[in-house]
Amino acid sequence: MNPPVSEVVAITGTPGTGKTTVAKILRERGYTVLSVNELAEKLDCIVGEDEGCKIVDVERLREKINSVLPNGIVFLEGHLSHLLNPKKVIVLRCNPLELKRRLESKGWSEEKVLENVEAELIDSILVEALELCDEVYEIDTTSLSPEEVANAIEGIVSGENVEKFRPGKIDWIAIVEDYIDELIRH
Repeated sequence: MNPPVSEVVAITGTPGTGKTTVAKILRERGYTVLSVNELAEKLDCIVGEDEGCKIVDVERLREKINSVLPNGIVFLEGHLSHLLNPKKVIVLRCNPLELKRRLESKGWSEEKVLENVEAELIDSILVEALELCDEVYEIDTTSLSPEEVANAIEGIVSGENVEKFRPGKIDWIAIVEDYIDELIRH
């Protein structure tokens, strides 16, 4: 008889899309949720810091992480989680205009805000996840409550409504172009 194994589900996305908030809700619902940053610290995989953000040696963390994962479904939360060989990846997305507002409200520097808004606009994390993983989903968190996002994640993990969250339905470029056109007309 084979021992139970971990089924790792990455919750990833650009900073400000709601990963930490949703992870807290999933944890309160009884799921095992591990923070990539906390695991990186615990496993001695932090190699520096940049503007208050920890720099993680992802390769070293990837090598060490299986030694600490419990059996069953394990959610890995963090914008690097899709790089850690998960079975499924759920990319949280947010309209870049709303994301800019969220990051500014956190007191982030203009440079870091723009860097992250650009990453969201060009689907940076989604593209990386699609290159590395076979099972990738995306959820637009812009107008959903954190509870609704947690419900969507539970549905994906249980196999319900997965088609609704297949990648390719979110197009920020078109939305931003419409916004710019509206500004020009007024």
